[in-house]
Amino acid sequence: MRGRTRRFLKAVLRDLRRAELVRGQRGCEGGYWLSRDAASISLAAVVAAVDGRLMTVHGESLGDQRYPGPAARLSELWAGLQKRFEDILDGVTLADLLADDPPEPAVSLLRDAALSA
Repeated sequence: MRGRTRRFLKAVLRDLRRAELVRGQRGCEGGYWLSRDAASISLAAVVAAVDGRLMTVHGESLGDQRYPGPAARLSELWAGLQKRFEDILDGVTLADLLADDPPEPAVSLLRDAALSA
């Protein structure tokens, strides 16, 4: 594994461990594993652990941005989009992604990911 890729992976696993989504063990029997059942870990929790708050600009929520004049209603639009995005990710678990017959909205997310690949 290349140095940069290894550092990135270690940073992601560290973030997931801090969020108590994975556990790690060193040594020849070591590795990482989920700290709880995959059905209880949402994509929102994973994204939040690794990237923090979803949809931010300079660390500030898009819904908290203020725009002048005619663009003032953009903050409402961003807040609505952010809420929708969070709700979608919160409704999809790791188990959903691995299921033979995943429920909606996991199906849409998987289909969209396949189309963009």
